[in-house]
This record gives sequence, structure tokens and C-alpha cells, in this order.
Amino acid sequence: MNSVAMSYTARIFTTFNNFPARPRFTPPSRGLSVARPWPTFRSPRIVCMAVRLADPDVVSNPTEYQKLAQSVAELDEVVSTFRRFKDCEKQLEEAKALSEEEGSDGEMAEMIASEINSLSGQQKELEEKLKVLLLPSDPFDARNIMLEVRAGTGGDEAGLWAGDLVRMYQKYSERNSWKSTLISCSEAEKGGFKTCVIEVKGNRVYSKLKYESGVHRVQRVPQTETQGRVHTSTATVAIMPEADEVEVEIDPKDIELTTARSGGAGGQNVNKVETAVDLFHKPTGIRIFCTEERTQLQNKNRALQLLRAKLYEIKVREQQELIRNQRKSQVGTGARAEKIRTYNYKDNRVTDHRLKMNFELTSFLEGDIENAVQACAALEQRELLEELAESVAATAG
Repeated sequence: MNSVAMSYTARIFTTFNNFPARPRFTPPSRGLSVARPWPTFRSPRIVCMAVRLADPDVVSNPTEYQKLAQSVAELDEVVSTFRRFKDCEKQLEEAKALSEEEGSDGEMAEMIASEINSLSGQQKELEEKLKVLLLPSDPFDARNIMLEVRAGTGGDEAGLWAGDLVRMYQKYSERNSWKSTLISCSEAEKGGFKTCVIEVKGNRVYSKLKYESGVHRVQRVPQTETQGRVHTSTATVAIMPEADEVEVEIDPKDIELTTARSGGAGGQNVNKVETAVDLFHKPTGIRIFCTEERTQLQNKNRALQLLRAKLYEIKVREQQELIRNQRKSQVGTGARAEKIRTYNYKDNRVTDHRLKMNFELTSFLEGDIENAVQACAALEQRELLEELAESVAATAG
């Protein structure tokens, strides 16, 4: 681990202390392009963080090291984009200065004008990218999550629909090389789930799946329907950032813990020994029944892990409500009472009501939801930029 840390730190210093030369625009008739070195630019914060990455105390703490490395990577992108923006700005100034000089023939003037148009477009793109990069990032974006799918209205069909949603998110996790693990579930009589909780671990899981929180409505002819009528059913999805134990304090006095036999597959151990855990949190009324593990201790740890995530979700909602209680956006926390999507089987269509966009149902249920996720992220970024513009205008006024 020490050698990896030192190698990573060395790359950071190389990146920020030895910037490569960048070629400037020079018309062919005036000679060859000459590489002009970019002025040395050092970010004190990044250099400081790079030094910390080599600190033995940080290296020996995988969690702290991962967080610090992630922060350095995010700052690296901001600095790199800013350098490209300034470089483009300088080249644009030089091209405009050349266009104002007298004596340029028609071919040269045309070439310079084309270069100005190209550089102007690049500068605009980089400026928009910088605006997005400099927006306040969600502090939970890099976290793993607990994903809870719960059958809503619609009886047995709602349970079947909840099962379809669980499979959709499992397939999406596979596409992103994330690891999904079943934590707790309550199966419905006709198939599917009454409630299902899965843990998803991977690279920036919450940053993508946070937009899935809300009510998912389906319109189709259920397997339980004998007369071919279309039914409308719902299931709710809750996305809870994984909580560190230090962030949520759980008083043992607030917990009632009982055990029971799990039953089902698993041999004599689960059928004769009380391995299942029923955990009740008295202050909030949250009850968690965990049976998936083979031992009582493992089920207890799983139940406490899920309780911490649920309490953390409550805390996050309170914070976001306090900060953004005036915001009308439907993207973000995703209150359970709001309908975010309708899945129409007859028309093979998925309608996202926040985006006012349609997607193909078949591929969507196979886990191909990346376009919808990216569209939600873009919508949130636009709204944040609008809020920022309004705030600046109000301050200036």
C-alpha cells in the first residue's frame, strides 16, 4: 500500500508541477508553430493533499485514503479544464490580433476567420464545463447505497412489479461493474416482493442511483389478470447513502432485539437455531427483520447496518429540506409521494415525468437506464446554474 501511495503522489506532483508545452496558432505563411510553455501553476490545496496521501497514517487508513484520493481526482479535473480554457482564450486573442493586421490576403483571412470560429466554440464548451465542475458537489455522491423497493398499490401485481424493478437495478449494477447484495426481502404470494433491500457497492453509486428515488408506476395486463384488462400498479424506490457508523449514533437502549427461526432452505442450522433477527428502533418506529445470513450475529450486524442507513436517510432529508425548501425541482431526494416514471407495456414506452422524455421499455428493464440517469443529472445541473444566476442577480441588485 505504501508503494502505491508513493507512486500515486508522484504522479500528482508530475501533473501539477511540470505542465507540458502547448502549441499556439500560427498561420503557415508566418512560419512554423512554436510551442510556448504554460506558466507554472501550482494549486496549494492539491499539493497539500498530495503530501497527505503519502502520510503513513493516511495510507494505513483505507477509508481516509480513498476519500482523499477521490478529492484529488476531482480537483485534478477542475484544474485541467481551467488550464485548457485559459489556453484556448490566449490562442483566440492571438488569432483575433492577426485578423486585425493589414495586408492579409483573402486565403489567409479566411483561414484566420475559421480558426477564430473554432476557438470560440471550444472556449464556449470549456466555459460551460467549468460552470458545471464548479457547482457544489453532493457530498454523498461517492457513497455506496442501500436500495429499497417496496410494493405499492395494486395488490399481487404490485409485488410482481417490485420484483421487476429489483431485477432492473441488478442488471444496471452489472453494467456498471457494481456489486449488488441482497440484504433483506419479504416475498409476495404470487411472486416478486412486498419489500426488498439490496446493497450496491461500486464507483460513485449514489451519484447515479439517487435519481431513482420515488414512485414508479406500471400499466400492463398482469399475470394474475384473466380477462386481459390493463391494470395500474406502483412500487416505491428509496435510495439511502451508506452511513458510516460514526455519523449515526444508535443508543442500545433504543433498540428492541428478538430472535426467531429463519425456516426455508439452509439446512438444520436455520430451521432449528434462532438465526433470524427482528430489530425494532423505538424512537422512529423502524422495524427490520433480517433472515438472509446463516448466523444470528451476521443477521444482527446486517440489521444494524440497514438501520444506520435508514436513520442516515432521515438525517439527509432533513438537511436537504432545510437548505432547499424553496426549490421546486423534482430531481434530487425524490420524495416517495411523487410519481417519477410510468412504464407502459402496451406502447413499449417509459415516460419520465420529471424530464418529459420517453425511453424504450424493453431495453430499460434490461438495465439500460444510463440515458435517463444522465438526463436527470443534466437537469439538476441546469437548475443549480439557474439558482446560482438568480442568487448573483439578487446580490447585485
